[in-house]
Amino acid sequence: MTSLFLALAVAMGASAEPPQAPDCSYDRAAMLAMEPGMFDQDMDGGWRPLADRGCTQDAADLLAAYAALPKATGNTTLVWHEGQLRAELGQTAQAIALMQRTYKPKDTDPGYWNAYVDGTIAFLRRDRSGLEKARAALVAIPTPPTMAENIRSGRFHFTTKGGQQVDAPWPPNLDVLDAFLRCFDRDYHNAMGNPACRKPESG
Repeated sequence: MTSLFLALAVAMGASAEPPQAPDCSYDRAAMLAMEPGMFDQDMDGGWRPLADRGCTQDAADLLAAYAALPKATGNTTLVWHEGQLRAELGQTAQAIALMQRTYKPKDTDPGYWNAYVDGTIAFLRRDRSGLEKARAALVAIPTPPTMAENIRSGRFHFTTKGGQQVDAPWPPNLDVLDAFLRCFDRDYHNAMGNPACRKPESG
């Protein structure tokens, strides 16, 4: 009987293909030479394709290197994106420290961003009460009158200068905090990326 099990194990092992490691090679000098807007927002260039290939650690380290350049000084979006990648990697303390650096001065932001940061950090700290408070704070922020006419059924509709039609949740990132609450027992990567967490109606 033992020999049968061994034969089956060998056969199964022989037929199983080992998972292929992603290709994480990239031109570091070319990446660091990019302008900040292109490096961060170009969906086909910059750090994003590297992360999309499954090279999360490499993408996070690249973001850290770029953010240290003089041309990236004050660019908290880059810091936030590195924080997100660190959170996906389970590097929670490092992710929280990065995210805390992105808070906006109260006189430059109505509070939407800061409430989102509060909620995300609370989720990473496994603080459900803090996450609920952050969500309540986000919802309680008055809608700017200039935007009110473009908000319908909890969605903000507008057209960019390039003519692109945008339909986004309102308040900003409320859908993310709701996903964190809905999937509070899951890790950051799962809560952010799982449709059951982000869009339960699609399941």
